[in-house]
This record gives sequence, C-alpha cells and structure tokens, in this order.
Amino acid sequence: MKRVRSTFPATTLRTLALATCFILPSGPTWAQDDAGDMLDNLQRGERVEITLPDPETQLPLEDLRKFTEVFSRIKDAYVEEVSDSKLLESAIKGMLSDLDPHSTYLTPKDYEELEESTSGEFGGLGIEVGMENGFVKVIAPIDDTPAQKAGVQAGDLIIKLDEQPVKGMSLEEAVNLMRGKPGTVLKLTIMREGESAPIEIDVTRDIIKVTSVKSRLIDDGYGYVRITQFQAETGRQFASALQALKEAHGGDLDGLVIDLRNNPGGVLQAAVETADALLDSGLIVYTEGRIQSSRLRFSAKPGDLVAGTPIVVLINGGSASASEILAGALQDHQRAVIMGTQSFGKGSVQTVIPLDETHAIKLTTARYYTPSGRSIQATGIRPDIVVRPAELTELDSRPFFTEADLSGHLQGQDEGQAPEESMAADDPSAQPAERDYQLRSALNLLKGLHILNRKAPDAGKESNE
Repeated sequence: MKRVRSTFPATTLRTLALATCFILPSGPTWAQDDAGDMLDNLQRGERVEITLPDPETQLPLEDLRKFTEVFSRIKDAYVEEVSDSKLLESAIKGMLSDLDPHSTYLTPKDYEELEESTSGEFGGLGIEVGMENGFVKVIAPIDDTPAQKAGVQAGDLIIKLDEQPVKGMSLEEAVNLMRGKPGTVLKLTIMREGESAPIEIDVTRDIIKVTSVKSRLIDDGYGYVRITQFQAETGRQFASALQALKEAHGGDLDGLVIDLRNNPGGVLQAAVETADALLDSGLIVYTEGRIQSSRLRFSAKPGDLVAGTPIVVLINGGSASASEILAGALQDHQRAVIMGTQSFGKGSVQTVIPLDETHAIKLTTARYYTPSGRSIQATGIRPDIVVRPAELTELDSRPFFTEADLSGHLQGQDEGQAPEESMAADDPSAQPAERDYQLRSALNLLKGLHILNRKAPDAGKESNE
C-alpha cells in the first residue's frame, strides 16, 4: 500500500484527528485507541507523526461530497423542516433496502415484531409478504388466520391498503399499516393472476396464533403432517406428531405425507431438526458467505423416526426458505418424493446485527445450498412429480352391468361381501383427501409404493398338493 508521511502542527492535528475518527476504514479500534493516544500527546504540545493510507483505497470522497450536498439541499429546500437524525435514518434504510428485499433497518419496534413472529403469536392479518416491482407480494397466507379465511392467496400483489397506494412504500411501512388493533378491518386491493380487474378483500385484524405442526391419519396406515411455519419448537413438535401418528395406527406407518404448501419458512434450526428426524446421516444444508461466521454446515445425527416409511413432500409457490431447505435435503438424500409445483426460491440467509442496545440491521449475509450443492436462491426446489392444483368433480354414472347380474352365474367365493366393501370405499368420511387433488395424488403414490414394497412370502409358490 502506498502511504504518505506528513508532520502537522498541533492545532491542525486536533481537527484532523477528530475528523479521521469518522472516516478511516480501520474502524472503532483505531478511533478509540490510537486516536486517544494521539490526542493525549497533542494536549502536551508534542509533535505527532501519523501515516495516512493511500487515498485511492479509502471511501470514495466524490460520492461522499455528493451525499453531503444532497443532505444539505434537503435541509435547506425541502417543503417541511427535517431533522438531521430523520434524514440519516432514512439514508440507512434506503442503503439497506436497495441491496435486496430482505435486508432492512430494525428499530426497537421492529425488534419486538421479529421476536413475536418467531415465537408463534403476533398481531395482524396472517400473511408472509415480500416486495415485487414496488408492490407487496403475498408469499403465503398462514393457515387459520384472517387473511386465509378471507381468501388471500399466495402470489397475490397488494396494490392498496385501504385507500393508500402501496407503490413507493417500503416493506416496513406496508407491514406497519397491515398491523393494527384486533377487530379492525383493513381493505386489501389485490391484483391476481388470471383476473382482469383488481379484487377488493376486507380482512379483520386479529391476534395471530400460529400452530406450527398439525397431524392426522388420512387413511388406514397413512399419516399426514402439515407444517405451517418453522418456529423455535417446530422440530420437537414434528417428532411428537410422528409418535402420535404411529400410536394412533398401532404400529409403523405405511406412508407419510409432509405438507409444506404455503409454508413461508421461519427458523433455520427448526428446519434442520425436522430433516434430522427423517435422516440417518449426511449433510442437511450449508451456507456460503463472505465472512467466516456465515459459512455453516448442518448434518444429521443417526436415527430416522419413521425408518423405512415412504414419504411424499408437498410444495408449491408459497413454500419458501426453511421449507425449501427441508424439501431439498430430503430430495437430495432420496428420502422423499417431492410433489406439487416449484417453490418460491428464497435461498438467502439474514443475520441480525446489533448497532446498539435498541437498533440493529437485518442483513443478507449468505446463501443456502442443498446437500448436493444446489443453490435455492431464485430457482427454488423443482418437484420430482409436478402436480398442479385442480378441482375434482365426481361424474354421475349408472352402475355397470357385471357378471353378478347374470342369471344363473357361478357363485363367487366372496360375492356376498363385495357390495359392503364397495360402499365403504365410496364413503366420503373414509377419504379425507378427496377434495384436495395434490394430497390425493400423494396418497395414491404412497399406496402404490407400499404395494410394491410389501412382502408377499406366498406369492409365486406353486401348490404340490
């Protein structure tokens, strides 16, 4: 590095030292230690010699001059008086928001809201949102929340909140408008794919209590686990749900569906713990960034809680972040068949970096990679079997004429049981997945895999009697 060696009188150096504390890139250590010693020597009237780094490697002075010029023009000419602190805070927010949609400046209120969203209880509408082309995009409505019940869908673009246009707002400003006192109504004006005109939806705000894991048997021997969002306790709740399903069935499951549709993500560690419950070994996910602390690797410990049970994972365009980590890990280890439509593609890591006791920045510091090295960012997880949502309508038809209807037909061994079995198969209460085409497809696949894997020791044996 080219350096310049200079000697200055004490009065000049006092001013220079104070200014240098703010602009030298060597940071707080130089400002607190070396600058303090230098100022002590100056107070004693001693001559001080300092070495300045090459100006070409320092902050761009021309750009800094431009910034101060804009700052000054706003202070002098803006229609209303603006405080220095407000302008500087706005500059910080703009600097972060221009990087990517997920980096942001956290005020004390933002801190509180971040903690609420990961704990599973917070106030608002119940949607995970991002920014797209200046509008608020719905990544996914959370299950059993006002937004979902009102009909908000993943992929919707919110263009107005009540009568306020969203265009030009920051994501933080839009979220603050969506939050509010429980019981109050917010009108969302939405653009939706396939609709020629905007849609208006009234959503009543409420306290959002998210149940992270739900489970049930969807058929005899076939379990269903729905993960709505990854929270701090999701890994433990998932393990408990698997145990409860096995107990309800009375033994090992024949198949398992994990539903990650419209799961916006959440806590990374929760996704890792969930994947660990289904893998015996191997890498689950790793991250890569510029700083050492952003380079992490997470691996599975021995022990698959449903060893040998075929698994189908359902995903769609509302499956993001932590849900993509789980789906990608199970796909790469060939532990599950991924079914549905391509996921959202949020493959970046945000780190909360404190600035002081009440403020912080949430900064994108790394990218996620699946065990095979695939980047999730902007590409998402591609399903092994593409199954798009569809509505099923059962066609009415007359009963078929069968052998049993022929007069004088040869009596069948189980002929008397056939009508009863047919009725049971058509009973809607025995088919909880009937109205969900993607879930029904997953169940049918699991049943097919179970048939193929089922041991039939007597099959193919010829009788010698």
